[in-house]
Amino acid sequence: MSLNKLEAILKQQLASIDAMGCAKRDEPVIRARVSGKNGFGPRYYLTGCGEEAFLRMNSNSYLGLDCHPDVVAAEAKAAEQLGTGPGAVRFISGSYQVHKDLEHNLATFHGREAAMIFSAAYAAMLAILPPLISEHTLIVSDALNHNCIINAIRLSRCAAKAVYGHLDMAELETILQDNRGKYQRVCVVTDGVFSMRGDYADLAQIKTLCERYDDDYEQGIISIVDDSHGVGVLGATGRGTEQVCAAKADILLATLGKAFGVNGGYIVSSQKVIDYLRETAALYIYSNPITAAEAAAATQALAVVDSSEGVEKLAKLHSLSARLRAGLIAAGFTVLSGQHAIVAVLIGDTQQTKTLVDKLFAHQILTTGLSYPVVPKGQEEIRLQVSADHTDKDIELLLSVISSN
Repeated sequence: MSLNKLEAILKQQLASIDAMGCAKRDEPVIRARVSGKNGFGPRYYLTGCGEEAFLRMNSNSYLGLDCHPDVVAAEAKAAEQLGTGPGAVRFISGSYQVHKDLEHNLATFHGREAAMIFSAAYAAMLAILPPLISEHTLIVSDALNHNCIINAIRLSRCAAKAVYGHLDMAELETILQDNRGKYQRVCVVTDGVFSMRGDYADLAQIKTLCERYDDDYEQGIISIVDDSHGVGVLGATGRGTEQVCAAKADILLATLGKAFGVNGGYIVSSQKVIDYLRETAALYIYSNPITAAEAAAATQALAVVDSSEGVEKLAKLHSLSARLRAGLIAAGFTVLSGQHAIVAVLIGDTQQTKTLVDKLFAHQILTTGLSYPVVPKGQEEIRLQVSADHTDKDIELLLSVISSN
């Protein structure tokens, strides 16, 4: 037995990935973080970059809670008391009281009956979609849905799937109209906030359409929304896309690894749905949960978000995001409109995107360039992500560098 033949094939495939300019394996490695000073926010040191300190504009820690002293202390205390790992899956002996407390608090935060946590939001989507889908189910998906939704649909044994144009509610309605009588159940699944663009789904209209055509399907229409980039970011109190749209999904999925600054994913829904998924979601049943320490940290992070401090952080995040958008537009860049902390700068060319990312890196600013095939040709962009840990001086620095010749 030998890997020689396989490695020859893999070498060719890696060369193809490299040629497209979308390789990800040469990862920047953070070796240290230092607190901000002189009016600037935190800076990061990378392995191989000496003593150059970088401004990080590509982090999902939108509220800076990953380094919040109360969150760090909660994790450290729980690790000391309960250890570094759960020791088992949930149904054997891996459930700790802090897991149950976190689930209760998440359900309360989102105004639902129950919640369940997973090792990651990606795992949560892969876990919950197949058990909710049968051979009589039509899945309807937004064209720009996240990779986790795409792969979850592939794993589910649905009768058929339909894709509507990004945010095209007229096309969604046409799909629901045209398929009446053909399927017993429909599952409409969408991102809340779309991670490449920072725009969000019209949940109010989606809910209206689902209710309008619900009686036309024997088992009804359910809506599933992955708001991993919305919760803790959008809305005056961080309830995400549901809050800004004043509408709720039947099942809401989100992450603990972005605005909450910890690790893991979760869903909230009715008690019956949660009870059923605890019995059928394989990635919940057969995978270890997040650690008790992570659950304690997430519980504390949720408490911060759901407090006056959280409201202040959200207000600062929204203000800095608006300032960055306005500054980029004034500098002549094409920027997607919106209120999210993801600020997408449309470049429209792979090489120009790379050149600008390299320029920012040379000035110690970390950003993410998105090029084909990650995004369609002509929609290449630089994704900037604002954090409440940033300051006005950080935004001024970024604008100065990105607009300079």
